[in-house]
Amino acid sequence: MQSKLYIDGQWVEPATGKTANVINPATEEVIQTIAHASEKDVDQAVLAARRAFDKDGWSQTTGKQRAVYLRRIAQLIRERLEELSVIEVKDNGKPLPEARWDIGDAAGCFDYYAGLAEELDDSDVALEVSDERFRCRVRREPLGVVGAIVPWNYPLLMAAWKVAPALAAGCTVVLKPAEITSLSALELGAIAHQAQLPPGVLNILTGSGSVAGQAIVVHPEVDKLAFTGSGPVGSRIMAEAAKDIKRVSLELGGKSPLIVFDDADLEAAVEWIMFGIFWNQGQVCSATSRVLVQDTLYPRLLERLATEARKITIGNGLDEGVLLGPLVSKAQYDQVCAAVEQAKTAGARVVAGGERPAGKVRGFYYQPTVLVDMALDSQVWNEEIFGPVVCVRPFATEAEAVTVANDSRYGLAAAVMTRDEARSARVSNALRAGIVWINCSQPTFTEAPWGGYKQSGIGRELGKWGLDNYLETKQVTSYVSDEPWGWYIK
Repeated sequence: MQSKLYIDGQWVEPATGKTANVINPATEEVIQTIAHASEKDVDQAVLAARRAFDKDGWSQTTGKQRAVYLRRIAQLIRERLEELSVIEVKDNGKPLPEARWDIGDAAGCFDYYAGLAEELDDSDVALEVSDERFRCRVRREPLGVVGAIVPWNYPLLMAAWKVAPALAAGCTVVLKPAEITSLSALELGAIAHQAQLPPGVLNILTGSGSVAGQAIVVHPEVDKLAFTGSGPVGSRIMAEAAKDIKRVSLELGGKSPLIVFDDADLEAAVEWIMFGIFWNQGQVCSATSRVLVQDTLYPRLLERLATEARKITIGNGLDEGVLLGPLVSKAQYDQVCAAVEQAKTAGARVVAGGERPAGKVRGFYYQPTVLVDMALDSQVWNEEIFGPVVCVRPFATEAEAVTVANDSRYGLAAAVMTRDEARSARVSNALRAGIVWINCSQPTFTEAPWGGYKQSGIGRELGKWGLDNYLETKQVTSYVSDEPWGWYIK
């Protein structure tokens, strides 16, 4: 596994020599030591990206040329899928089947944006303007140097969501993975190097958000910031970016609702509730962690949900049959424990889980947890826990369900379970969220836009919308008349 910084096409030691240990959350053992970038390292990486964009010609390559590199990267990811999946499990804790899914999706992301890169070569658009003496066309051009900062819950996949469209657009990138889950991002550097991506086009800096991340955010040669993470950090990034009028896209937190009507299939509803909150240990920004169940179905659904939650196999993500791994770190484990204890103190009741699994003396394990009887103004109902904890409440009417679901400062995702197609259309249109799932929860497609309303972020990733994040729009107007303009010179 790589451990150094990847700057300007080379693996280099950090300027200060500072390193940090990587901890396997399943065993609490040190599995690697990686470099921590300093401000000097960030400056070196940004200037390399600037040179690659301005002078070395990356921004002038055709989309077809860039697509070749992207497809090479996709293929190399696939060739190393099992190895990269194991790295993700050891680094993040998620079960191996989930990691395989993520790595496969990362490869698919590079393939998808290779296709969109090719389409850019023929994307100039001629416009009809009101004066026939002029001809006007609109073209899309790469934005510049991108500072991409990604979270720890989907280490390689979140990197792909930003790196692939940025490279497809003709931008250069300085990528900072999360401090505690950097290993697969470093391997992406090795893959890009093997794919012969030109020096400086992709740079990867491991380290802390307070040093490396901050240095990227404030660097004057960075044109665009793409961030996925918490709301408070996103707010600070937005404030810093405003000083230089940097372009910003933010994918932030959520507290997403899932509404289950009484005509829904009970078993399907329980399955999707569990998938919506226990996948990736609930460490998902779009997790449907607020479940609203119509009162006539509520008792039966709650009983089935609690029963099935208790059956989930918990353990090391590399072990056969495990469907819930450890939380990513001791800090995250402590945060989840504290949130549940605070909820209980405030009157919520635990009907399943709510503590460390028996026999798990090492590793950051927490049981799948179902909470009920919390108040609508309680912290546990309103704030993201980012763990395997679901809050369940009954409702009486459709109008009540929509009102309660929308009563949140977040608006990333939402879900509806019902057999009534008219109702599903009505409710999905009424929900104030950037992503709405009907009779499911969490499916994500590279072709479809991803992003939220309200404090869940700004902009959209994935699909053609993800490519737009890294393109500027230019108007080119020509005077084509044989007649002189004749305003000043008659």
